[in-house]
Amino acid sequence: MNQSTKICNLSDLKIGQSARVLKLNIINKQMKRHLLDMGITKGVTVHIKKKAPMGDPIDIELRDYELCLRKEDLRQIDVEVI
Repeated sequence: MNQSTKICNLSDLKIGQSARVLKLNIINKQMKRHLLDMGITKGVTVHIKKKAPMGDPIDIELRDYELCLRKEDLRQIDVEVI
């Protein structure tokens, strides 16, 4: 990883930004399994499509489909901005 790589939470990204998932820091095993089942796995590229007027939930695109998730859940996903 070079020094210009930015690592943050998925909830920190702005509309139009893309990132690669590094780690899911989710303690709740059921929620972690649910996100994994929806395709949010280590190494997958996600793109921020749009946000609700109050900023929550956030619409992301991954694996050729769109998914709408709560900001609280996205805070627990570490990503590398690309």
